[in-house]
Amino acid sequence: MWRAWISLALVVTACAEFPEVDAALSRGDPQEGYPDLLPLEALLSADDPRISETDDKALLARAAALRARANALRRPVIDRQTRSRMEDGVTLP
Repeated sequence: MWRAWISLALVVTACAEFPEVDAALSRGDPQEGYPDLLPLEALLSADDPRISETDDKALLARAAALRARANALRRPVIDRQTRSRMEDGVTLP
């Protein structure tokens, strides 16, 4: 019986639409071929870098913001007072 449920779930999710993917695909020219494959060395030694000096500062700032957000998520979810009440349990009248 569980196999039927798994099969049904797979069929239903296969019918899902992803508008972000469809939008990204529709922007390109369907007649255009795939980009050329380049050796890694050619990519690393590009004459026209796509990142500028100002992008470096923005990336460093974003990384710092993400680290701060990650550290904030490491804090306890339940404060001490609530945890103490939970550990004491519920007393019925």
